[in-house]
Amino acid sequence: MATKIRLQRGGRKGYAFYRIVIADARAPRDGKFTEKIGSYNPNTNPATVDLNFERALYWVEVGAQPTDTVRNILSNEGVYLMKHLRGGVKKGAFDEATAQKKFDAWKADKTKGADAVRESEEKAKKAAYEKELEAEKKINEAIAKKVSEKKAAKAEEEAAKAAEAAAEAAAPAEEAPAEA
Repeated sequence: MATKIRLQRGGRKGYAFYRIVIADARAPRDGKFTEKIGSYNPNTNPATVDLNFERALYWVEVGAQPTDTVRNILSNEGVYLMKHLRGGVKKGAFDEATAQKKFDAWKADKTKGADAVRESEEKAKKAAYEKELEAEKKINEAIAKKVSEKKAAKAEEEAAKAAEAAAEAAAPAEEAPAEA
């Protein structure tokens, strides 16, 4: 049986979510599989991968052939690096502890890079939010200024009308005693 490590699609239209599965090469994409070893969500930035590392390493070592995308995922998770380091241990180039130390150093560096990407993305979102908030404040100040000008003009108009009304009321009152 030719065994493949491949993606099995899930999720709704336009929002794909994948399971990483071990399947017979003749089985359909979303059909029967031997074992589920993880999941892959390309909708997040960076893409989220949940992988059973030991099982993935086992299947790669026994000869399961991954598809191109799965090969990239396994490589980014360090499965192929660990396979390479275990090969070095078998040949006697170094011991198991040295191999584990090299792998841990690589994994720490990889994690630091992913954290830097997340942090820079957060900073960019925060800066965009601050810029948008500042623009909105300027617009609100301009609107408030226009409203206050309109209120001041309306108050002046009402004051002028009140003065005219007072003047009209005072003028007939002055004329009335002259007639009498």
